[in-house]
Amino acid sequence: MIESMSTVMILLCLLQIKHMLADYFLQTKMMLEGRSQYLHFGRCLHAGVHAIGSLIVFVVIAAPLYFVVPLVIAEAIVHFHIDWWKGRHTEAQKLTPADAAFWRATGVDQALHQLTYVAMIWIWFVTLVR
Repeated sequence: MIESMSTVMILLCLLQIKHMLADYFLQTKMMLEGRSQYLHFGRCLHAGVHAIGSLIVFVVIAAPLYFVVPLVIAEAIVHFHIDWWKGRHTEAQKLTPADAAFWRATGVDQALHQLTYVAMIWIWFVTLVR
């Protein structure tokens, strides 16, 4: 059980680092513009960057590809929709970083992404470890 808990904590840390890199270091201007549009190519790429990062994280802990591929596809779909919601909401409300409501929306966006990682780790644990 201690080994499993250590792996859970490692997974959580690796997903946090992946999230920081994908959201703050690897986003391009194209990924950030037009985010209120549903079929936005930049947001598709951004969600793909997250999925590839998560794939790498789960492969590092030796999760099998038959498990990882559907998991990261689901993550990409969820990530895409969370970001779309935030883009629509902030544009509809005409929010900018100068507005407190912009930061509340950003907080909800980031919390939903983090809860996605909790769900992914839980699915990994109950499917492959327990």
